[in-house]
Formats: sequence, structure tokens, C-alpha cells
Amino acid sequence: MADKIRQLQKELGTIIKGKKEVTDKIIMAVLARGHVLLEDVPGVGKTTTALALCRLMGMDFNRIQFTPDVVPSDVTGFTMYEKQTGKFIYRPGAVMCNMLLADEINRTSSKTQAALLEVMEEGNVTVTVDNETHPVPQPFVVIATENPTGSSGTQMLPESQLDRFMISLSMGYPDHENLVELLRDRQTTNPLEKATAVITKEEVVMLQDQVQKVYMADSILNYIATLAEATRNHPMITLGLSPRGTLALCRMTKAAAFMEERDYVIPEDVKRVFTDVTAHRMILDSRARYQEQSAKDILEEILKDTEAPKVEGE
Repeated sequence: MADKIRQLQKELGTIIKGKKEVTDKIIMAVLARGHVLLEDVPGVGKTTTALALCRLMGMDFNRIQFTPDVVPSDVTGFTMYEKQTGKFIYRPGAVMCNMLLADEINRTSSKTQAALLEVMEEGNVTVTVDNETHPVPQPFVVIATENPTGSSGTQMLPESQLDRFMISLSMGYPDHENLVELLRDRQTTNPLEKATAVITKEEVVMLQDQVQKVYMADSILNYIATLAEATRNHPMITLGLSPRGTLALCRMTKAAAFMEERDYVIPEDVKRVFTDVTAHRMILDSRARYQEQSAKDILEEILKDTEAPKVEGE
């Protein structure tokens, strides 16, 4: 299985140039049974990344372009009366797939966002329509994209919605060398069109089960708990890391260790993913905004000030 993960990383790297750290963390989130929020300006590869990952993982894929007129039934599905049989038949919505690309999620109504939120609820593997439940295919991953707040027609996602995403990442612009390589590759063909599965969705589920079994020593659990408490006690943070967010950090940390072909977690795994799991869940007070400090700046400060445990063998 380790060979297949390396092959997945390699193939994704041929499509998304110069963003290995970002694409690796998206793979980690999938292995940790988490959902991903990609926030960035248009045109930097958010949608291409989701499409490439879906094809390389052999997953069933749906895409929904969120606009103000998208309604909850577009997401969850609906029931309709079938005259021939005299029965109400369920018509699946966009979520009935392995990977849902929720494009520009912050352009739709709060009611439609709430419909997606229900399916993203941790441990929920069903969609409820007219009091009937319908199982969501496994694995199930939501990769949502949003343009920065302030872009035309956008609105901020509520804290409850943000908390359902395991990580929030920014693609950023490619550097000069990778941009030239991207332009060269796109002269004759698009590598995305040639992408084929290097791993099956059944194997993804097996990998998710293996990630869950990665060992975390009590010293690591204490380290994570200390970091979470530090976010709640920091004078410039109004809303710190919730228990749900702390559990997400544990799962993402296990995936980070698994990607390094280890069956145990070390402090470096926690440090690698801490800000990506935590930053979008923070609410800063006015002093932070006045001093022009971002959530990531404060979280990096917390990481620096919190002593990491010593792990045997390091």
C-alpha cells in the first residue's frame, strides 16, 4: 500500500506543479476521513486538484456549483411520486458519490449550506429526505472551494460550517519555475485528461482503517490537549479549538505519520498539520486585527511556546 501512496503522490505532482505540501495534506485528510476547504483566488488549481485526486483514487465524482439559487434538494436529493407504481421514489442529490466538489460554497444560501452540513456531520453516513434515510457511498469526501470573503457575491461561512472541515488550505500561486513548467506541459495536452486510477476506492477504505490504528502515546495526547487549551486561553483568541477540532487534529496527525510510513505518531507530525487543522476554526478579537496578526501567526507562536514531548527513538 505504501507504494500506491507514493505513486498517487507522484501522479498528482505531475498535474499540480510545485504544491506537494498542499496536495500531500489533502491526501492525509482523505485518509483521515476528513473534509477539505480550499480558500484562494480563482484560477490557482483548486478545482483541478479535486478532479485529479478523484480520478487517481478511482472514486465516483459529483460537482455542484453553488450559486444563490441552489436549493437543499439539489444537494441531498428529493422524493417524487411515480404514477406507474403509485409510490414515492427517491431521486439522489449531488452528495450521493464518493467525492463531492462543492465549488464556491460561500456563494449559496445558509439553508443550502446547512443541507450539506448535515451530510458532513462526523459519523453520519446517511441522507435524510422526507424522514427516510439513504446511505452515502463510502469513502465519502467533500472538497469545498471558496473565494476570499469580499469577492463579489460571497459571504462568510458560519463557525458551525467551518468546524466540519478537517483542514483549510490555500493553493497560492506557483513560483516562476513551476509556472514555466505548467505552461510547457499545457502546450499540447492537459495531464488531467490522461489521469487514471492508481488506487481503488475499496483500497482507500482499507487505508482509512489502517490510519485509525496508528498508535498515539499518552505524551502525544497530552501535547495535543495542551495546544488546544493554549488556543482557548490565548488573550487574542475569542474562540479556541473545540473538542471536535481536537479530535480532527488527532486524526490528521495519525494520517501524517502514516504518510511517512510509521505506525506511531511523533511531535513533528502534530506540528506539521496543527495550523491547517486549527486556523479556520479560530475567532480572533479586535486586538489581533488591530495588530495585524492572523490566526496562523498566533498558532505558530503557540507551537513555539509549547514544549513538545520527547519520544523514544527520536
